[in-house]
Parts: sequence; structure tokens; C-alpha cells
Amino acid sequence: MGCAASVQIINKTEQSKQDTMSQSQSSDKNSEMDENLYSRQMYVLGVDAMKRMQQSNVLIVGLGGLGVEIAKNVILTGVKSVTIHDDKQVSFADLSSQFYLSEKDVGKNRAEVSVTQLKELNSYVPVKTLSGELTDDILTSHNVVVFTDHHIASLAEKNEVCRRNGVKFIAAESRGVFGSLFCDFGVGFEVYDADGETPIQNIVTNITNDNPAVVSVHDEKAIHGYYDGDYVTFDSIEGMTEINQAGPLKVKSTGKHTFTVDIDATKFGTYHGSGYVKQSKQVQKIDYLPLSESIKNPTIIDTDFAKFGRPQLLHAAFQALNDFQKSNNNQLPASYDRKDADRLVELTKSYAEEVDERVVRYLSYTARGNLSPMAAFVGGVAAQEVQKATSGKFTPLNQWMHFDSLESLPSDESQLPSPQDAQPQGTRYDGQIAVFGSAYQQLLMNQKVFIVGAGALGCEYIKSFAMMGIGCGPQGKVFITDMDNIEISNLNRQFLFRKKHVGKLKSTVAAEVAKEMNHSLNVIALQDKVAPQTEDVFDDDFWENLNLITNALDNVQARLYVDQRCVYYRKPLLEAGTLGTKGNTQVVIPFLTESYGSTRDPPEKEIPICTLKNFPNAIEHTIQWSRDLFEGMFNKAPSDVNTYLTKADFVQEMDQQKRTILEGIYENLVSSKPVNFEECVVWARLKFEQLYNNQILQLLYNFPLDMTTSSGTKFWGGPKRAPTALTFDGNDQAHLDFVISAAHLRANLYNIQAPTADYDYKKVLNNITVPEFTPKSGVKIETEEKKKEGDSAPADNDDDDQVVNELLASIPKPSELSNWRLNVIEFEKDDDTNHHIDFVTAASNMRARNYKIPEANKHTTKGIAGKIIPAMVTTTALVTGLASFEIYKLLYKFDNVELYKNAFVNIALPFVTFGEPGVPAKSKYLDKEWSLWDRFEINKGKDITLKELKESFEKEHNLEISMMSAGTAVIYSFFGNKKKIAERMAMPVSEAVKDVTKTEYLPKQKYISFEICCNDQEGEDADVPYLRYQFKNF
Repeated sequence: MGCAASVQIINKTEQSKQDTMSQSQSSDKNSEMDENLYSRQMYVLGVDAMKRMQQSNVLIVGLGGLGVEIAKNVILTGVKSVTIHDDKQVSFADLSSQFYLSEKDVGKNRAEVSVTQLKELNSYVPVKTLSGELTDDILTSHNVVVFTDHHIASLAEKNEVCRRNGVKFIAAESRGVFGSLFCDFGVGFEVYDADGETPIQNIVTNITNDNPAVVSVHDEKAIHGYYDGDYVTFDSIEGMTEINQAGPLKVKSTGKHTFTVDIDATKFGTYHGSGYVKQSKQVQKIDYLPLSESIKNPTIIDTDFAKFGRPQLLHAAFQALNDFQKSNNNQLPASYDRKDADRLVELTKSYAEEVDERVVRYLSYTARGNLSPMAAFVGGVAAQEVQKATSGKFTPLNQWMHFDSLESLPSDESQLPSPQDAQPQGTRYDGQIAVFGSAYQQLLMNQKVFIVGAGALGCEYIKSFAMMGIGCGPQGKVFITDMDNIEISNLNRQFLFRKKHVGKLKSTVAAEVAKEMNHSLNVIALQDKVAPQTEDVFDDDFWENLNLITNALDNVQARLYVDQRCVYYRKPLLEAGTLGTKGNTQVVIPFLTESYGSTRDPPEKEIPICTLKNFPNAIEHTIQWSRDLFEGMFNKAPSDVNTYLTKADFVQEMDQQKRTILEGIYENLVSSKPVNFEECVVWARLKFEQLYNNQILQLLYNFPLDMTTSSGTKFWGGPKRAPTALTFDGNDQAHLDFVISAAHLRANLYNIQAPTADYDYKKVLNNITVPEFTPKSGVKIETEEKKKEGDSAPADNDDDDQVVNELLASIPKPSELSNWRLNVIEFEKDDDTNHHIDFVTAASNMRARNYKIPEANKHTTKGIAGKIIPAMVTTTALVTGLASFEIYKLLYKFDNVELYKNAFVNIALPFVTFGEPGVPAKSKYLDKEWSLWDRFEINKGKDITLKELKESFEKEHNLEISMMSAGTAVIYSFFGNKKKIAERMAMPVSEAVKDVTKTEYLPKQKYISFEICCNDQEGEDADVPYLRYQFKNF
């Protein structure tokens, strides 16, 4: 409804290229930015957006739970400065969400109490506090102003002051299970990259000399991916070279792999081949309405399509709430006071024609509430809007968001807390008691929860649990486990950690810091991986005593294992994940929903080996090739040498790669074994020649440029880009970078001291004699076409045997080098001094130069080679906030799946949507339905015989067992050896299983799971769940 902020696209070629990492040509050595600290965020925002953020001063007004969430996130993202203005004193109601306050601070100024800990979040961001009158001068001395603890409807005058002076304005509210957000970035706000997605690139196969020119791209993708109105640029086009300089050109799609560009190409050269076309992000200018206008005619983001019309209703209700407080001695409606609720309903009717009175009453009932999950969600979104306002990266909110988690409370008003139960108790949970009541608070406090992972998600979860009081009662506990130590790169988003914690265990520090936030938190830090190998640690009793598990992992396999444990022990699971600005949550509830593992993402597409080895066409290919090169030369090769020297039968155990392995050992022990750094430089120079000249010449010898395939088409074309051999140039810094980094890594292998910074590499290089290379016939190079035609020839084994024997005769015997070993280098992406990323970048760019592929800077290469997962603290905060709302519902034991919410967010757009969890798939035997949550249970109070188990089961379930297996071992089958089966049937079940599997039980194990095959009374196969048998600890 209403008028959206107007948007126009402007063609600013330079600005349109700024924020996409793959286009960014920013210097890798940025003296103003700590790339180790900000690395994961930089892969979301890009260097230029980060630089713009670092020029922005941010004012946050109000430091309650919502304000401190916003402040925490904004400080961690790295703006120029943050100022906190707050005149309020700490109250008990603040403590349920403001994590830098405690009971001892009640009565003190909130900002003054919190500022020390806020400063510790990021040493690069100065933080100061203000109190007293909030003057226009204070507002206009900042680039962005964020209001919290105020009714948005009351801020029109402050908005006007900011708007007149070019100050970006954001206002947010948190009221119980309701939240609201408004943004006004003024007139002509520039967005440099609307979505943050990597620009779409295609391989060009043809461009016509028409007006407009028609472009055809290779069909390796289903569609080219461009929409009408998109802009593109061209690179490395041969023949029609003029189009490479044409700048962004507007697209009109004409087919799945064709489109026109708005340029007259009739006088251009003729397209000869090669080249890329790439999407070019254009700057958008957006005009925002002032609050005074927008509040009357709002544009509101829809988040939950199951709540049609809800945002518009809440827009009216929030204005009515402002009116209520102004006319009620500045007091919000009392918790669960029906008279106050009726009055708010009437006030709301003056702003909306149709009013769902139940929704408005719930706003009235909970308006005094102060919930940590709401602060986390709204605070995460608001902080992301600050990032957009300061950087121009991503599309800002247009202009309102109203959110509720009404389903966290019973829909039957008779089941809600009484006004007395929701009264303040003088405890740190008063803000939550105002919503859920004191009796419910006791339930929360006595929960036993397991947080798997203490990274970014884990830190946010344990903070939220400390604020909510989970695990803080006499029977409550929070377990948190993580094997990892804290690194510098963690500090930008794992907000519990500081520089002084680097090197310490994540789980231990997270537990200690969370306990400082709430001294009643009963937290136990563990350092064990949750995996099959640790089932003696996380045993049956451990899992059975839990009430809830939260996954805070970045590993799919680990998530799947935890999910399987939750299904087995029938425990609810909160699952969440983030990727840059994207996030999702999933709630898994026994018998009510499907599990995390019920649906799988498709596997990542792998790069074909022949593409990597011989036919790259994208920078990702050359980076992966160089990463493999690093692993082969500096990890596998020295490992092979050390194994040869230490393992007597190593040579005999070699597989078909014996020749290749021995050639590597020969190179490292004989032909190229260096004794000083100069010889490492020589090796690096010769390696350059081998990789970027000789191998390319051999490839072109095998497949000449004019070669055609059996079908008559050109061999070189489309994704097969014809390479060019490189001639080494000591004056080319990229060539030198390869030699320098490779020489240092080579020296590291042999413990050779690296030289000082003034070492004269060029002098050494000028004296190196490089042998001439002549391509050889008979060299086999694999191609996709040859695979299809089946004409790849087998290796000449006789020649191989001869070469192997010669190599073995030339390599020193292990006894001759008994105390000598090579260093094995493990790839480490986050150490800028170790030459690892330097080498991979240089090696990749040289390969890219061979194939005329646009090169990548060190930052981009590090992200791809290191498989760095982009991360933002804002996404993490809001995702854990959304997941934490599900805990309230779980404690109420709601059995209607529609009340639970899975969330999907992309705050770059911004996009937030909710859906109900999927229900579990059903199977059936006889007349009984079952799902993954069901099983047969047998517990006879003792370890019965296998015969007794079978007979008992068959009698109870009217089924006949035809086969039983434990893991991969068959314990019983109707077709098995009769004598052995008879012997086994007389044994106790646990002994029979141990006899077959030849394994011992874990010390605390009390269950055995059997997969069973059954027949019904008609002899038909019955599809049945598994059987769980208890054999001890009855």
C-alpha cells in the first residue's frame, strides 16, 4: 500500500564497479583496514564499501536491549565512530535483554555502565557517551542517527532535522512480541550494488555486426541469466575489440543464450572468438519520504504471508500505542490489563478501518515486555540498515517493517498469564515475565540445553539464553561444546571474544563471558566434537536428560549427525545457518515436523579434472589449479619423501602412480635438492618455465590452434580457450611474485634461511640458464572429447617399469638419510607472512594469463582458495533471534505445526519470509502409520535371549521377523546357517550381537538398534521402523 520510495538507475561506470569483489582492483595492502579482523565481512561487503563505512559517524539514541544490540553490531562492522546517547537509568526490566548490565547496575546510567564493554568490541571504533538534551547540533554532527526506546510516530521532528542536513535516519521499537523499524535515507541516496550477488558472467561464442548487436553465449548454463534492463561489459573479445572499451551496455534478452546490447556494431571489426560478457552493477538513486508523510502512506515489507494484512494493522496499532502512552502519564499499557487493552483497540480504530482486536490486545498485553530474541532480530536488521546507510551496499528497507511473534503466546486468552503473574518481581527477568509470566519463567530456567558450536551462532545463542534465563534455575544447565581455538578473524562477529582470548578455547571463553552476563547461568564448557567417535562422552544418559539442542555449526555433515541424534533420542532441535547476508532457521520437533536431514541441498558442482588441468575458462578454475599445485609441491611431495625415508615397504605398496611419486622424490632428494636460497630461486624460475611455457607449448603441439574435432567443429572454442605460452619477464611484478613466493616455500621445506627484504632476485634470475623446450610426440593429454570417443591410450607399462627402476637406482637409500626429513607445509590462509596466499595468487594469475582469463587480486583469491564463508554479525544476530522465538513455543508444547516458523532471510534486499515446517513423511504397515520419529521399543527389565526378543516382538505386533541386523552385521536371518542361528537364539541379545559384530559396547551404552525385515500374516513384506532394545541400566 502507499507510495514506494522512488528509484532511478544512473549510469556511472566507475561507481557501478566499485563494490563487487571480483571487479575490485583495490590495493591488497590497505593500511586503514585490518583485513585479518574484517576478512569474513569483507567477502560480503567488498573493500570499497568497507572504506565508505569507515568514514561514517553513527549516533545511537537509547541503550536498552534493542539499543545495545544495534550498538554491538555496528561497532563490530567497523564504522568511524559510535556515540551513545541515553538519559535512562538501569531498571530490572532492562536486564532481560541488555547483556552489558547486571543487578548491581540498577539505578545507574545505562550508557555509562555499558560503554567500557562496547569499546572492547573493536579497538578501531571509538565509542563515547552523551546525556542531556538531544540537540539539533548533536544530530547533525553524525552521518547516521538511530533511535531506539522511542515511539517511531513521535520522531517526525527529529527526522526532519536529520533529513534537512543529509543525515540518514533509522528508528526501531521492541515491544514484547512486537517490533517495528523505519528508515529514511533522504533524497538521491545512492545504492552501488543492490543485491551483493556475484555478477553473472558468460563465455561469448558470437557477436553480430548489427545495430543492435546480437550476442550469443555458450550453453554450459541453462540460461544466460540477464534480464531486460541489465547492463553488461565485455572483456578479451578478439576481432571485435571495440566492444571491450564500450562501457556498460543495456541488455534485451532474445533467448536462453542470446540477447542484444544497445550498441551499433556495424562498423566494428568481425568477431573472431574468445571473450567474456559480465553483468555490470549500476548505481541506483532512491528518494525516500519523510516520516511525517510516510507514516500516513506507508510502504511496508511483508514478512509472513500467513498473516495477510498484519503489517498494516500493526502500523496503525503502533501509532495508537504512542497515543496511549502520551495520554496515560507516559505509561505503556499494563501487562495483561484488559481495560488498557480495550482502550488500545479503540485508539487503533482511529487509524485503521478494519482491526483484528485480538492482535491489538496482545500488543497491549505485552508492550511492557523486553525480550532478548526481539532485540536480536530487530537489532540485527536495524544494524544492517546502518551498514547500508554508511556504505551504499545493498538495497535499504523501503521504508517500514512491522514484525510480530504472536504465535509465541497461546491463542486462547484464558491460557495467558494473569496480570498478577506478569507483574515485576524485582528480578533480572522482569522484562520477560511481563510477557510470559513468572510461572513460565521457572520452566525456562530449568531447561537443559546443548549448544553444539561456539562460533558466531554459538556466541549469540548463549548470550540469548543467559538473557532469557535458560539453564539458570536449580535444575537447569547449558552445555556448550567446540573443539576450536579463537582466531583474530573470529573477533569481527563472535562478539564474546576479545584479542586477549586469541588462542584460547572457544567454548571455555564463551561460557565464562556468558556467565559474567548472568551469574546464575549454569554453563558447562566442553571441547569434544559431537560425532560417532565421542558417543562415550555424549552417551545415552547425556542426550536423554536434555530438553533442547541448538546447532551452531558450519559443517553439513556435523549438522546431519546431530540431527540424527535428535531424531534417535526424540529431542527438539533448533537449526540455523548464515551465508553473508542470507540466513535461515529451522525448528525440528519430535513427531510434528520433518528433520533437518529429511531434505538435502544439491551437492556443489565440481570442476572437471580435464578443465582444471588443461582447459580452464574462469578464474575459479585457475585458483583451484594453483591451490592443488600448492598442495602437490609443498605438502604431498615432502610427505612422500618422508614416508619413503621412514616406511620400509613404501615403494612396494605404491599404486599405479609409482612413477609420478618416485619422480617427485627424485626431484626433492637429488635433481633439485637445494643447499641455499639461491638454488630455491633457480628451482622457482624453472618451475615457472615448466608450468607456463613448456606445458602450454606441449598442449598446443597436441592440439594445434587450427585443429577440428571429428564432427568438423573447431577444437578451440566456447569453454576451451586457446592458451598462449608465457615468456618470463623479470620486470613483470606478477612473474616475480611467483618466483619469490615459490622460492620462500621451497626454502621452508628444507629449513633454509630466507634472505632479508633487500635480496636481489633479478641478479640471480639474470644468471639462470633455462633449457630449451621441444614438444614431444606421444604425450597423452586427456580431453572431454577423447573420453567420449574412448580413444585415450593406456600408459606404456614397459617404459614406466624401466623409468621406475632407473629412479630407484638414483634415489638415495633411506639409510643414507636416516635423520633427515623435509618440512611438510599445511596451507594456512590467514597468515599474510607465510607466502601461501601470495603463491596461490601468483600461480593462479599466471595460469589466467595463459588463457586470457581476467586475473584476481589477493583478496579474491584468498576467499576462493581458502573456501572462506562470508559472514556478517548482523545476519547471525537476527537469525538467532528468530530461532530463539521457537523456544517459547516449544515450552508451551504447542501441537499445531502452523504455529512454528522456519525463517528465510536475505537482508541485502531486504527479504524476510516465514513458512511452517514440513511434516514428516509417513509410511504404513498393517493399519499403523509411522514416520522417522517412530520405532519399536523392547525393554524387559533384563537382557533376554534373542529367541525371547523375536517371539515377544512377533506376538505383540502380529508380524514375523525374517531378518535382523545391527549396523552391517546380520544377527538373524531365516536363510542363515541353522546351527549358528540356533546357538545365537539361545544367547542373551547383547552377547549374540557382540559375538557377530566382534566389537565391545561403550561403557555407558544401554541400547542396541536393529534394522528388521518383517512379513505380515499373508507373508507380504511389511515396511516397518527400526527396533530399539535396552540391555542394561533398567
